[in-house]
Amino acid sequence: MNEQLSVVDLLLQASLVVQLVMLLLAGASVLSWAIIFRKRRLIGAARQEADRFEAWFWSGVDLGKLFKSIESRGAAATGMESIFHAGFSEFTRVRGQTGLAPGQLMEGVRRAMHVEQLKEIDQLEESLATLATIGSTSPYVGLFGTVWGIMNAFHGLGNVQQATLAMVAPGIAEALIATAMGLFAAIPAVIAYNRFADRVSRLELRYDTFMEEFTALLQRHSGPGSG
Repeated sequence: MNEQLSVVDLLLQASLVVQLVMLLLAGASVLSWAIIFRKRRLIGAARQEADRFEAWFWSGVDLGKLFKSIESRGAAATGMESIFHAGFSEFTRVRGQTGLAPGQLMEGVRRAMHVEQLKEIDQLEESLATLATIGSTSPYVGLFGTVWGIMNAFHGLGNVQQATLAMVAPGIAEALIATAMGLFAAIPAVIAYNRFADRVSRLELRYDTFMEEFTALLQRHSGPGSG
């Protein structure tokens, strides 16, 4: 309990600049954890949705019925489901046009799915740059607070004839707290950024693979005489 009180006293007695640095790092840490919890939930839901839809898609269900089932729900499709919806919608819209080569038809389908994929990936990657920024800058912000605090601690010895360790220890201690807070904000942000970036990359690869497989499947139905 005394140690906790001593830390609080050090924070309260720190210089204004060091206090502002600590406040900034505390805010960065709170923001970082808020993003971590939100992205964990969003990316986890996207992975579960991809698993569910792939199992549904490759179960042999009729593509037309699958498309109508998605539309009948009324809610906007997400993830792999939205990519399928965009591609099949473009396929059915353009397929009946006369004078359109199968290659042109499939190119339009690819573009429609690619646009939808970019939207999904952009949503998954949102705020990851903020995590990267917090992870890369927080240690330096904390180091700035440490340097400033140590400068103040030794500056206060200018008018003292005999300096002792006890005189500079509080100032150095409060300065080192700034470094600790910088690391406390940075380490979870860096770990989360690397983990989430890897998961988004894996999801993007799954989307790419599905788009290629779906395009090949549609291509068999795009030629003359296909049902």
